[in-house]
Amino acid sequence: MAPEKRKRATESDNVRPEKKSKPLKPKADSELIVPREEPAFQRGGASILTPLEKKQIHLQATRDALFEQNTGQKAKNPEFEDDENEDDVDIDGGRAPAKPKANTKAKRKRPKGAEKKDPPGLRIEGLSYKRLVPGSMVLGQVSQINRNDIAIALPNNLTGFVPLTSISDKFTEQTEALVARDDGSEDAHDIEEIDLHLYFSMGQYLRAYVVASVEDSATGVKGKRHIELSVNPRLANSGLTKADLLAGSMLQASVTSVEDHGLVMNLGLEDPAVRGFIPSKQIGKGISEVKPGAVFLTLVTKQKSNSNIFNLCADPQVAGDIKKHNFLTDAPSVDAFLPGTAIEILLSEVSPSGLTGKVMGLLDVTADLIHSGAAASDKEITSRYTVGSKIKGRVICTFPTSEEKKLGISLLDHIISLRLKTAISETENNVQPLRLLPLSKIVAEAKVVKVAPGLGLFLDVGVKGIYGFAHISKIADKKIDSLSETMGVFKLGSTHKARVIGYNAMDGLFIISMEEKVINQPFLRVEDVEVGQIVKGAIDKIIVGEKGVSGLLVKISEGISGLVPDTHFADIRLQNPEKKFKEGMKVTARVLSTNVEKRQIRLTLKKALVNSDLGIWKSYDDLIPGRQALGTIVNVLSSGAVVQFYGSVKGFMPVSEMSESYIDDPKQHFRNGQVVTVHVVSVDPSESRLMVSCKDPTAFTTAQQEALRSLEPGSFVTGIVTEKINDEIVLELDGSRLKALLHAEQLVDGSAQKSLSSFKRIRVGQAMKDVLVLSRQEAKRLIKLTCKPSLVKASKEGILLSSFKSIIEGTEVHGFVNNVTATAVFVQFFGEMIGLLPRSQLPDEVARLPGFGLRPGESITSRILSIDYQQQRFSLTKKPPSIETGKKPEEVGKSDSLSRALSNPVDEISKTLDDYSFGKLTKARINSIKDTQLNVQLAEAVQGRVDISEIFDEWAEIHDKKHPLRSFRKHAVIPVRILGMHDSRNHRFLPITHRDKAPVFELTAKPKSQQGELDVLTLDKVQHDTEYIVYVNNVANDHVWVNLSPNVRGRIKSMDISDNVALVQDLNKNFPVGCAIRAKTIHIDIENNRLDLSARKGSTSKTLTFDGLSPGMVLPGTITKVTERQVLVQLSDNVAGPVHLVDLADDYSVANPTIYQKYQTIRVCVKTVDRPNKRVTLSTRPSKVLSSSLPILDPDISSISQLKVNDIYRGFITNVADNGVFVSLASNITAYIKITDLSDSFLKDWKAGFEIDQLVRGKIIAVDTNLNQVQMSLRESHINNEYKAPLTMGDMKVGHAVTGKVRKVVEYGVFIVVDNTANISGLCHRSEMSDQKGANPLKLYEEGDHVKAVILKVDSTSRKISFGLKASYFAKDDKDEEMHSSDDQSFSGFNDDESNEGSGTEDALLDKVLNSNGDMNLTAEDQGGVQLGATQNNDSSLPTAVTGLSVGFDWTGGTLTEADKDASPSDTDSDASQPRKKRRKKAKIKIDRTGDLDANGPQSIADFERLLLGQPNSSVLWLSYMAFQLELSEVGKAREIAERALKTIHMREQEEKLNVWVALLNLENTYGDEESLDDVFKRACQYNESQEMHERLLSIYIQSGSNEKADELFQATLKKHSQTPSLYLNYATFLMTTLDEGARARALLPRALQSLPPHTHLDTTSKFAQLEFTSSHGEPERGRTMFEGLLSTWPKRLDQWNILLDLELQHGEGSEKKERIRGLFERMVRCKLNARKAKWVFKRWLQFEEQEGDGKSQERVQAKAAEFVKKLENDKAEKGSE
Repeated sequence: MAPEKRKRATESDNVRPEKKSKPLKPKADSELIVPREEPAFQRGGASILTPLEKKQIHLQATRDALFEQNTGQKAKNPEFEDDENEDDVDIDGGRAPAKPKANTKAKRKRPKGAEKKDPPGLRIEGLSYKRLVPGSMVLGQVSQINRNDIAIALPNNLTGFVPLTSISDKFTEQTEALVARDDGSEDAHDIEEIDLHLYFSMGQYLRAYVVASVEDSATGVKGKRHIELSVNPRLANSGLTKADLLAGSMLQASVTSVEDHGLVMNLGLEDPAVRGFIPSKQIGKGISEVKPGAVFLTLVTKQKSNSNIFNLCADPQVAGDIKKHNFLTDAPSVDAFLPGTAIEILLSEVSPSGLTGKVMGLLDVTADLIHSGAAASDKEITSRYTVGSKIKGRVICTFPTSEEKKLGISLLDHIISLRLKTAISETENNVQPLRLLPLSKIVAEAKVVKVAPGLGLFLDVGVKGIYGFAHISKIADKKIDSLSETMGVFKLGSTHKARVIGYNAMDGLFIISMEEKVINQPFLRVEDVEVGQIVKGAIDKIIVGEKGVSGLLVKISEGISGLVPDTHFADIRLQNPEKKFKEGMKVTARVLSTNVEKRQIRLTLKKALVNSDLGIWKSYDDLIPGRQALGTIVNVLSSGAVVQFYGSVKGFMPVSEMSESYIDDPKQHFRNGQVVTVHVVSVDPSESRLMVSCKDPTAFTTAQQEALRSLEPGSFVTGIVTEKINDEIVLELDGSRLKALLHAEQLVDGSAQKSLSSFKRIRVGQAMKDVLVLSRQEAKRLIKLTCKPSLVKASKEGILLSSFKSIIEGTEVHGFVNNVTATAVFVQFFGEMIGLLPRSQLPDEVARLPGFGLRPGESITSRILSIDYQQQRFSLTKKPPSIETGKKPEEVGKSDSLSRALSNPVDEISKTLDDYSFGKLTKARINSIKDTQLNVQLAEAVQGRVDISEIFDEWAEIHDKKHPLRSFRKHAVIPVRILGMHDSRNHRFLPITHRDKAPVFELTAKPKSQQGELDVLTLDKVQHDTEYIVYVNNVANDHVWVNLSPNVRGRIKSMDISDNVALVQDLNKNFPVGCAIRAKTIHIDIENNRLDLSARKGSTSKTLTFDGLSPGMVLPGTITKVTERQVLVQLSDNVAGPVHLVDLADDYSVANPTIYQKYQTIRVCVKTVDRPNKRVTLSTRPSKVLSSSLPILDPDISSISQLKVNDIYRGFITNVADNGVFVSLASNITAYIKITDLSDSFLKDWKAGFEIDQLVRGKIIAVDTNLNQVQMSLRESHINNEYKAPLTMGDMKVGHAVTGKVRKVVEYGVFIVVDNTANISGLCHRSEMSDQKGANPLKLYEEGDHVKAVILKVDSTSRKISFGLKASYFAKDDKDEEMHSSDDQSFSGFNDDESNEGSGTEDALLDKVLNSNGDMNLTAEDQGGVQLGATQNNDSSLPTAVTGLSVGFDWTGGTLTEADKDASPSDTDSDASQPRKKRRKKAKIKIDRTGDLDANGPQSIADFERLLLGQPNSSVLWLSYMAFQLELSEVGKAREIAERALKTIHMREQEEKLNVWVALLNLENTYGDEESLDDVFKRACQYNESQEMHERLLSIYIQSGSNEKADELFQATLKKHSQTPSLYLNYATFLMTTLDEGARARALLPRALQSLPPHTHLDTTSKFAQLEFTSSHGEPERGRTMFEGLLSTWPKRLDQWNILLDLELQHGEGSEKKERIRGLFERMVRCKLNARKAKWVFKRWLQFEEQEGDGKSQERVQAKAAEFVKKLENDKAEKGSE
């Protein structure tokens, strides 16, 4: 019957025997396929099912049977398949059909006990990710050895990783020892020293213990699985005991030590006495060196009798030979059967999907489809194996989660024999599979050889002996539910396109993907990406760093991204890369390098590299001299540049190979990131060294190379001068055309003035003969020459010193000074030979001179003193032979012993040197006064020093803060006290016990130190947040070093040295060495001996953070970087921000970042603060920083809402794109200009007219606030209301004369384009060109010539115009021009006469000055005002001013020529009256004659002019020039000179310009009126800091006695700069002291407290109170009242108590003063003071009583102190008891 037929079909496909014997229960009616009402076929032999229905039932039954045998679960309906594990590709754990919905209506009730009668059979299982749990053990093969771990291939396409800490105990010990040895270095660096290739080999079998299996799903998509393993024998052998170690069992063992006859192994058992030993013959072939800590899977061969040592074998050929009974047949427990062990199995079940069996009749084992051999064999497994037979296999895994102990085995040949799976090629039998079929390879035709329904396909990929496996999830892009052998696209025998995505050595299978998305991917791994390859991708992420966009991540394939560094964004440095690059943007790049270990790829977007056709340099081995390529400069040094190519190839380009011309500083010509074309000069592949050159390789020929080698030092050459650069002459040598250098110092033997004079006389093109070759350097192609007569003479006489062999002791030699140091002179000879001339070998009168009276390059004659042949050195002497031996022998011993007796001690008491002990009071005589110390003499030959920090006790004692030691006089005697010794060599402070032969005592001259015990300040005694008096020791670029004591040194950053930023601009001037400063400690690091201080009264740079920033704040900052587009300013250690072009100035035309210098301190205004991203933008606009009231030409735009249509703004171009131009209007607003809006006229090459950072002016034509977009127009018709449109055809009238340009020249005429038209052109026929016949247009005109033409004919219909160029057409115009020309000539003649008259006036002035003895009165006040000498005001007419200088040096020499003419006595009036004809002169080298001036200084206008040519930026010279004119009563001339100075001095020299501004203010205050002074003052405020100029003018007013003007200016200044406390104090001091208006001065305090920030209130109030005491018109009682208010609010401020105490000590007399001071001390003691502060108070109180009181008062103070100490002890005891 039909139902029976279906029943047989289902049962025949079910391969489980136990299910075949189950009794069948009759199906319910609802389960019948055929309804009851349809009659069945009565005679049999037929079926009512259609062929399609029978096929579907057959496929479903096959799928159900296979699934039940593999999983032990019922088959699931594919219609409801679960996609949870869609991406899993482990072979056994693949997707399985999901469980179908339960049909409750059709459920059949089973009889009771039916399930109990049928015992469950052993389920066939394979290893999968879900079955891998911590504690599992598995056999694997080493598949990859990385830097920090090893990868192990596991069965069923699984891979695990073993970290460094899970290898062995011995290996861990070695790693920890290495880390401990390199203490302080990073772990990554330490681990790199361990090479795992020395411990493991590829394909090595190991037993692995599963430590963890995690699934990383942080990205929100399907997680990536990670299996962490351990091969440590402690875990890999877990569960084994000594009894389990039988012959044939496999053990994991690590090498403990390497002995002569073998290896001592650690087995990791609980009993540490049980060890293993591998004889040398059993280690294995191919293993030459074994490291302690290495791990092996070994075979137990035997146990030594009655011992704990087992013999092991690590040779896989021996261990894998199971024919020699190397398998385990018996074991005391099942724990002995661990992965790797070979066993004998009794088969209990064989099915197409695998087999099961038992070991020793107890332990169940199973082999899945792969490891049973069914997948790799053409024969069915059922025909190969029969139930009940015995076979041999190897354990590969355990299943800890199974209910009964069960093992996974493998029957594959390569696993049983412990060898690598190999393939067969046409020429070899044993070939690595990946050699024949590499990863990522695409197989065009992969044939299906086996179909595993629900699992995947086995494919023939063209490699004999190795199949490929494609998991069901990797077969197609879309989801596949099931596979069939006989039908469908993927049936047996079908071929498909596939790609190799992996290889599993354990399974012996290629892992295949047939998905189109995988096949079409350009790269699957980093290894697939070739260096130099052009790739396309999309920007995946924009990396933002501290300085902006630092890189781009470009996705070039699925899962593979490359990094584009910021230096490779473009060929030029992008100012705002975030505006050019957006995420998702498509880009084309070239691969720079790959790092497979780190999985990193570096790309470049530089068009020069991407589009280059030159070779790719990836290896040094491929390079040969002369080969060319493109490279990127990565580092520019003073000696050359480092050029990076592809991969790890780098080359060095010396400065001599950068250009054919001389390059002094490579940084001026090259920059980091620049692409250069270079060629190979030399290469050494073994050393990975490469030298490249930018020079033209054809420029230096072989003949020149030979000529260079033939040049010997000392030989004579001739040449032609081709160039003069600075102080060097470039010659081209005759014959060879080699370039050589001749320094100016090598021209003569005389002084520097003679050298300069000779240098000026040499002209370009001049031939020079008898020139000596000084030296040559072949590598740099550098030849140095000399013309010194002494050297030329020595060469001709044959006594030239040119080699070491020619040196003879005692001979006289001629050379020149190479360098001068404090102890010796280095003398250079020919061939780069240098001799040493010590100071002791110089004459005494010369040795005392500064620099020994020598200069580099000066000729010198000396004698050879000694020769060191071994070191190739020699020394020289200038002394006569009679005295060069030095000391007499009998004098040598006398200086070795130090006489202790003193001679002429200053104190007249001390007798011996031992009397000078620590703490001794004595006297000293000042020998010399330095900036930071007093050099004193205690006795004859006994020296000492008093450091500046050991001289003053109080700040008030220092009268001159910049030069505190000026009050001392030489030879004065001062009281001192001995502190210790001074190490003059190392500048260190030493204890008194350190005595030297020539001791220098460290002394103190402080008045307080002369009494009581000495307490020398050391770093550990320095207290935090405490104010000290410090003294500048050294000045650096961005900080100053200060001394607190002789042995305590600290640092003050430039931003923390003063609240006045103007003072920070020139640290050397405002804070010279020795300057006294009051500073507060802000950071103390005793371990690193570091101390940071601050002299600012407000917050310091260290305290500033992003949280404390707010828009509008004005802060000082230090410039750390200057580019062409922005200035980077550091506000604190953690806060920095840029100042963009649009934020530099209120007038964009003067915005120039290059005027700033690195380390310069400027005042900036915080514009925006982005705290989440830690970004801040700054502004230096005067309107923001200085609160300037000057007009703002370019307003600051903070929001796009400020922009209105039709408004006109200026901005800077940030990008010139193909579709238009982008202009920056603000730091966050960019406007777009279409090409059509760039100009009213047609621009053929419009890009040529625009460039980045160009300033443009345009009108806003559209604003979209929602999209934050702005559109502008640069068309003149939109901007200018008076714009005149270009002429049209209708404007062309016959007879009109027009100008134009020749567009084209042909035989019959020329085509002319009319100016100021919309490209209207016409033809001038050759007949209308000239009044003479036969004019040839081709000879008369060229394209581009400007012409004037007359319109002869206009044809509006055809738009044609005829022109005429005949001279007769313009006869009338020529007459008019001649009339105008004659007028101009007469006018110019008048000017010439006037100019000559001015020249004569200057000559008269010159004679007057030369014959007079007048002195120039030029003084500079401390306040910065420059006082010019007063002269009589003369209203006489002023002569014509001398032509102003240009910025920098005037290379044209025009001013110099004019000055020479003025000063020349040969010029006469008759010469001047004659008209001068203009003639073109040949180019000459201009010579600076500044050095020819009189040594007495400039005495005439011509002298000043010549000096200014050489020193155009010297304000002192300009002010001297102004004073010179004022002496001549030429006030107007002085003004003109000041204006010239402001225009001439470079914009970077702000301090020099400031001096001129102050001088001009002084001049106008003295000689000008209020209007002129006000005009100069407003301009000065515009170009300088407003507050600075206000303070300078105030100083000028006060000095000149203009108190009313000063009062008015003070009031105006306070309105503009109300946030400056010092202004209020200065104004109050002026009112109270100068004007005697105390009421007005006191009224300033409430106003100041209302305007100033709260943190300044205490200091401001205190200073106003101090003013009441210090001012002659003040009221001390009022000051006391103010201090009482302060101390009641801040009672713990000991500094305020101290200030009040000092003031009281200085004011008042009698007993009232004493009682008042005692009362202060009483109140101070009652405050809550710590022990240190209380000690200071009591000590000062006691000193006061010793001076002013009596014994009782002193005892009272001591009693108070004892009472205070007792109270502290009681309080401490109470706290301790609590």
